[in-house]
Amino acid sequence: MAHTDLGILVHGDNHFIVKGPRPEAAMAVSLARQWSVIQIGSPPQILGWTILNKAFREDLQWAVIVADEHPHSPAVAQLLQELSARGIAIE
Repeated sequence: MAHTDLGILVHGDNHFIVKGPRPEAAMAVSLARQWSVIQIGSPPQILGWTILNKAFREDLQWAVIVADEHPHSPAVAQLLQELSARGIAIE
């Protein structure tokens, strides 16, 4: 990985701010499944992806949505709209 990007991985009404490259669809599902399980301790790192506690919206460079039966929270929906308005493709 030449440089690291910041993005948002959305899974239903949950989301993760992620440091790492934009994941392919299958990896995004795997990451969402792994991170949706409550874990005590520091945020986990998986194959080059790390959950961040804080990031500036302006620094987000990608967005991936993993299908789920729950609707997005209003805050996540707004963030996705802002990213789309900045020209960031949402997969």
